[in-house]
Amino acid sequence: MIQAIADGYVALKEAIFEHALLPALYAAGLMAWEEDATEWLDFALFGALAVLVSILVCAPLERLRPVERWDGETSTVGTDVTYTLLNRLGLLPLFAFVILQPVETAWAAGLARLGVIPPTLETVVPALRDWPVVTFLLYVVILDFAEYWRHRFQHRFDWWWALHSVHHAQRQMTFWTDDRNHLFDDIIAALWFAGVATLIGVPPGQFPLLALVMRVAESLSHANVRLAFGRIGRFVVVSPHFHRIHHALDHDAGVPARVHGTNFAVLLPIWDVIFGTARFSPGYPRTGDASGSERLATGSWWGTQVEGARRLLRTLAGRG
Repeated sequence: MIQAIADGYVALKEAIFEHALLPALYAAGLMAWEEDATEWLDFALFGALAVLVSILVCAPLERLRPVERWDGETSTVGTDVTYTLLNRLGLLPLFAFVILQPVETAWAAGLARLGVIPPTLETVVPALRDWPVVTFLLYVVILDFAEYWRHRFQHRFDWWWALHSVHHAQRQMTFWTDDRNHLFDDIIAALWFAGVATLIGVPPGQFPLLALVMRVAESLSHANVRLAFGRIGRFVVVSPHFHRIHHALDHDAGVPARVHGTNFAVLLPIWDVIFGTARFSPGYPRTGDASGSERLATGSWWGTQVEGARRLLRTLAGRG
């Protein structure tokens, strides 16, 4: 079954590349980008798959057990859909990975001249070469740990919060909200994720799959659904309930969104438990960021991007 799926994916990728992408490159005189285009196609297909899986998993849950219903209200969810479709093509993480690959090659070459082996995960623990599934899971754990700290830093530094507040401004949070991020913030996140992946030696072929796993998990955590994972499960995987507490409005959470000190984990709540930032409070609070402007909450994709950039400039100028 798994092999049949893999074979089907390869066949689909080859068909798209040979009949659509390659002719387009040839017509545009960009054949030098053929190899990069092949890698991009992997990200685009995995991005489309992530959207499909997220819809199949999250949409039925949101219909069956919604936290909120917005009947009669002007919906801002459409803006988040735009964010998702633009982001999930995989352009930003691929860009970061492609940019960092030459850096990794140059670094490895320099260390080789010095007789030093680059410290990747499999060179540090050679036995992992015989356990590919375990190695993959370790990649997930390490990358999730890095994502936890990136998320904390987004709330710690004023300039970074100015960008991240685009994400927190949404008052109608759904599984589409996961990709609601400022473009600059997305670039930083992509470089962060790809940089860690490069340092620990993630094979290029596994990078899209890792991104897929993380993306689907994040989509579920943002879903508008009454769902927790029980006394034990809440310590294993981030649930929509756990992450909703992180997105709570200022007066609902008891602390300003800017300095939220709780529930930063992306996939594994254990990081919040270890570092004392876990909060397992009851109820499903309203979401949003009262410190941001109305345009940040209800604007279009372009409108929220512009407003986020303005907030960043005001922060850098010391005007909040």
